[in-house]
Amino acid sequence: MIFYFSGTGNSKWIAREVSVYQQEKMISIADETASRDAMLHYTLGESEIIGFVFPVYSWAPPAIVLEFIKKISFTNYQNHYIFFICSCGDEAGLTLQIMKESVYTKNWKWKAGFSVIMPNNYVSLPGFDTDPKELEQKKLREAVGEVQRINGILSDRTEMHFECKKGSLAFLKSRIINPLFNKFQVTAKPFYATDDCIACGLCEKDCPTHNIKVDGKPIWGDHCTSCLACYNICPRHAINYGKATIKKHQYFHPDYKNLF
Repeated sequence: MIFYFSGTGNSKWIAREVSVYQQEKMISIADETASRDAMLHYTLGESEIIGFVFPVYSWAPPAIVLEFIKKISFTNYQNHYIFFICSCGDEAGLTLQIMKESVYTKNWKWKAGFSVIMPNNYVSLPGFDTDPKELEQKKLREAVGEVQRINGILSDRTEMHFECKKGSLAFLKSRIINPLFNKFQVTAKPFYATDDCIACGLCEKDCPTHNIKVDGKPIWGDHCTSCLACYNICPRHAINYGKATIKKHQYFHPDYKNLF
């Protein structure tokens, strides 16, 4: 089974490519978290593999992913092959170390972990914007071959295989900046819709945590993960995150409509 979390489609595309190739079912972390209050428990087949696919948020796994890993458990877990793949615009920081820490209290052991470079979509801080179209297309093309290569490694059940692009100043970014990001940026309070909003409902439909209701204009709840799907999907560019996103660009995976 392939558990995934995705806001603008990058990680969902990776999860789909892996699930099809490995013949494993996809399970939405956001949907599972929203629909079940108790411990999340799953039964494994004898040869079933377990994968987690998610984006990197501020050089670390999103809080919703780490919380999900903390809560879930498996029946019939017998040293099954378990791996993760994170998508990132440029680098993953200490995501590998944080993922290893996430299973310290469980009887799991990661067999493999990867980062895949995908187009940037984070725009809610000064100095951050989406990639130029030429770079965006380059990343999308190269990701196809990279995920195919990773699928080969997974099919061989290669163990202790980790390829996560740490990048520079990883400790500062993942251990100091990321906690500040989670404290101050993972909130829906700055979101608003301008008068250009046509109440099309796409932001409500594509919010992975079902945190938006459109009543004339979108209304945000208290379960925001700062994925920016609502901002990026808006066909009228009517949604902003305070002043930080004004006059910036949008990105959604070009195949998102087919990612089912």
